[in-house]
Amino acid sequence: MSKLVIVGTVAFDAIETPFGKTDKILGGAATYIGLAASQFNVEGAIVSIVGGDFPKEYIDMLAAKGMDVTGLEVVKDGKTFFWSGKYHNDMNSRDTLATELNVLADFNPKVPNAYTRAEVVMLGNLHPLVQLGVIDQMVNPKLVVLDTMNFWMDNTLKELMQVIARVDVITINDEEARQLSGEYSLVNAAKKIMEMGPKFVVIKKGEHGALLFHKDEMFYAPALPLAEVFDPTGAGDTFAGGFSGYLAKTEDYSYENMKNAIIYGAALASFCVEKFGTERMLQLTNKQVHKRLQQFKSLTQFDIELT
Repeated sequence: MSKLVIVGTVAFDAIETPFGKTDKILGGAATYIGLAASQFNVEGAIVSIVGGDFPKEYIDMLAAKGMDVTGLEVVKDGKTFFWSGKYHNDMNSRDTLATELNVLADFNPKVPNAYTRAEVVMLGNLHPLVQLGVIDQMVNPKLVVLDTMNFWMDNTLKELMQVIARVDVITINDEEARQLSGEYSLVNAAKKIMEMGPKFVVIKKGEHGALLFHKDEMFYAPALPLAEVFDPTGAGDTFAGGFSGYLAKTEDYSYENMKNAIIYGAALASFCVEKFGTERMLQLTNKQVHKRLQQFKSLTQFDIELT
C-alpha cells in the first residue's frame, strides 16, 4: 500500500442552503480529502495549518481515522481559516459571504519526514506557491494529483501553470477547464490541458458526473441521482480523496485503474452531500460504501442486442 500526502485547508465553515444553516462547523479541503481517503485504510498524512481556536477533538478524530497529523501545524495565538457561503435553490451556485484567511495567510507547508518519499501526493485547493512548496519537498512521487479552481486562474495564473507542469493528474470542473484551456468543447479543453503537463485530466461536472481523459482515450462516470442534496460543500474534495485514496491503496496508477478510482470518488461524494459539512462522512461504513458501489454498477451496466 502506498503512502499518501494530503495538502489543503483544515477549516471552519458556516453554511446556508435551502434546507437550513449551520454555525461554525468542521470543514476544509484536506479534511474532506482525508475522511474520504480513510475509507481505504491508507497511510495518509495531512499537511495543513490551524489556529489555537481549533478544537483538539477534531485533530484527535482525524488521527483516529488513520491520518498522520504531525504535519498539521497549530498556531496557538492564531485563528483558523474560515469560510461562509449561501447556496441558491438549484444548489449548483453559491455566494461566498465571508473568507478569513487567518493563519493560512502565512502557511509554509512542512511535509513530515516519514512522508517525503510517499508515492501519492494529493494537492488540495490552495495557493499554487504552497502546492509548489510541497512538490519541492517530495522525493520521486509516483503520482501527483492537483485540485485547483478559477480563483487561482484569475489571480495567480503564472504560478498555477508552474504547478500544472509538474503534476500527473489535474481535477477541475467544466467551467474551470474551459477557462484554463480557452476551449468550449471539453474534449478539446482536456487535450489543451494535457499539453500543459498532466498525463490525465479529470473534469468534474457535479450532478452530471465526471470525465477522465488520457491521450486519446476518454471515460465517463455518472453521478448517482439522489432524492435530496442537503449540502454540496466538500463534494469535490471528497471525490478527490476517494480518487487518490483508492489509487494509493491499489498502487496501480494506470488509466484502466483510474476508471475504478473515478467511480469510488463519485460514490463517496454522493454520501458527502446528504448532510451538512462532514457529518455524513464521519458516520460512513464500508458496508454502506459497498452497497452504493453496487448501485453505481446497476446504474451503468446493461446488455443490448445489436440489430
